[in-house]
This record gives sequence, structure tokens and C-alpha cells, in this order.
Amino acid sequence: MKFYVVIPARYASTRLPAKPLKLIAGKTMIQHVYERARQSDAVKVIIATDDARIEAVAKEFGANVCMTKATHNSGTDRLQEVAQQFGLEPDDIVVNVQGDEPLIPPQVINQVATNLFNNAFSSMATLSEPIHSLEDFRNPNIVKVVKDTKGKALYFSRAPIPWPRDHFAKPDAITLPEQFPAQRHIGIYAYRVSLLNEFVTWPQADLEKIESLEQLRVLANGHAIHIEEACMAVPGGVDTEEDLIRVRKLLEM
Repeated sequence: MKFYVVIPARYASTRLPAKPLKLIAGKTMIQHVYERARQSDAVKVIIATDDARIEAVAKEFGANVCMTKATHNSGTDRLQEVAQQFGLEPDDIVVNVQGDEPLIPPQVINQVATNLFNNAFSSMATLSEPIHSLEDFRNPNIVKVVKDTKGKALYFSRAPIPWPRDHFAKPDAITLPEQFPAQRHIGIYAYRVSLLNEFVTWPQADLEKIESLEQLRVLANGHAIHIEEACMAVPGGVDTEEDLIRVRKLLEM
């Protein structure tokens, strides 16, 4: 099995401008992500950006860089352009690693790629982790996922799913039920290039618009998404200045 890793990196960010170029323990964030991805089994790791500043920095530390259009609406569109520029075949596998995940374990990159390779019924694969707190279960910023017995995703939602009706019918229910199977979606994806090529031709799906979840476009168009619990914990990414401070403390210890 072979697979590629693409790291989309945008300079603009509402909450943390110039995020990929923020310094952490003497290296830019994008270099940390790139080096983590290089520790996986990927045959090639590519940084995809539309910004010359990110391109220049990435080339300084020896990364493969693909300059893409500035007009893409999503990271998936950007991935498809990279696959096209590099001449990847329809059956090739591309893993999307977010450019703000400087702590991403290489093992989960290998896991999601292997899962897609081993499950021919799926065009895409992703990962999840258990939800233990009621606060997280109710948080719309934490995406929940449910799957069938074969590991095929049934639905992704910002709403709390599945809903334990009988448990919350009790007036004193202030925690989740014991051994409750709620799963938080982790935003790492493996795609077959054939799916990327189809994806960019589809309009936004109604459910995608409602939930603001791009993966629902894939389900709406009849493709299967394989999902499995991550083989190890995946630390949160960097979205805010507070996240940046937290990651700096971890990597500068």
C-alpha cells in the first residue's frame, strides 16, 4: 500500500492570522506538522498553499510545496488540485492532514490510510474518539458521528447523537450513561483520488449547508465513509491564541 499526505495551509485565519507561520519551539507550526507527517509511511508529503510567504518558508526547510488557486472554497477542493497537478491515479490514496495539527501522531495518519485501503466499499475514511462528558456531547463545536456494524458512517452532526432518550427522561440525569457509545469525529481524512475528482463537481448538499459539515456531501451523494476509533489520542489543533500557548508549553518542555 502507498499513500500521499497533503497539508493544506492558508495564511488567512479569522481567529489566528498567519497561523501556519507561528513559531513553536523554534520552528513554524507548518514545519512541525510536516515533520510529523514525514514520520508516517507516506511516500510523499506535500504542503498545499496559495500564499507565497508559506511557500517560501516551507521551501526553506525542504518541503514539497504545491501552489494552488486562491479561489478554493474548501480544503477538499485544494486537495483535488494537488492530486491533479501531481498526476495521481484514481485509485491512489491521499490523506488530508490539517496544517494546524503540530501534535498529530504519525500512527493515526497510517491508520486512516490503511483503513481506506482495506475497505474497498469506502471512498473515504476518517477517525473518531469517545466522548465522556455531557458538556462535550452537547457542544455544537464538537462533531458527533454514528456508524453501522461494518464501520460505515451513518451520519455526522453537531447535535448530540445518538440521543439516550430513557436516560435523559430521568429528572436527575446530569451525566452521560455508563459505557455510552458517543463518538467525537476527528478531522483527519483519507480519500481515493477518484472521490476527490467527483467531489469538486457536486454542489453543496442540503444537509451539508444545515450542519456546515463538508463530509455530509459525500454521504448525500451515495459514497461510503469508513470510520474507526483512533489508535491513540489525537491532541487538539491550534485555532486560537490560547491553543497556541498550550501547544508551545507542550513542545518547549
